[in-house]
Amino acid sequence: MGTDHSTAQFAVRSIRRWWEAAGEWLYPGAEEIMIMADGGGSNGSRCRLWKKCLQDWADEEGLSILVCHLPPGTSKWNKIEHRMFCHITRNWRGRPLVSHEVIIELIGATTTEKGLSIRAEMDTGKYPNGIQVSDEEMEALALERADFHGEWNYLIKPRVL
Repeated sequence: MGTDHSTAQFAVRSIRRWWEAAGEWLYPGAEEIMIMADGGGSNGSRCRLWKKCLQDWADEEGLSILVCHLPPGTSKWNKIEHRMFCHITRNWRGRPLVSHEVIIELIGATTTEKGLSIRAEMDTGKYPNGIQVSDEEMEALALERADFHGEWNYLIKPRVL
């Protein structure tokens, strides 16, 4: 959970945080990861800053990143909304959300009988709105559009710098 703006930088930092805490240990030697993302918002298929931030991460980590966006208007297909948010909402039902700490506690205390356990932490980083990515920066991305709906699905490869 963040305390600043929900930007592409914040979205990529959140995924990186998962990768550093769990992903690289669960998948040692991985050379490519896949991200399923909604079609709009800070991690949308048309968001230039999202793609640039993913490229920066790919370059730093040496990972290829396959991004598959849900088609526009279909965010309800997002499995996280179906598998996780309903349990979080049930867990904090009727409790006043009076601080970030309370929200983190309630999210982090969410479990199910089938073994779902949710981890939550605070991100106090600054993520300013309005960062522009130039045409030149976009052209420099190592982005390969997929044959199937390349406007939504693409591979970002690490650049050799």
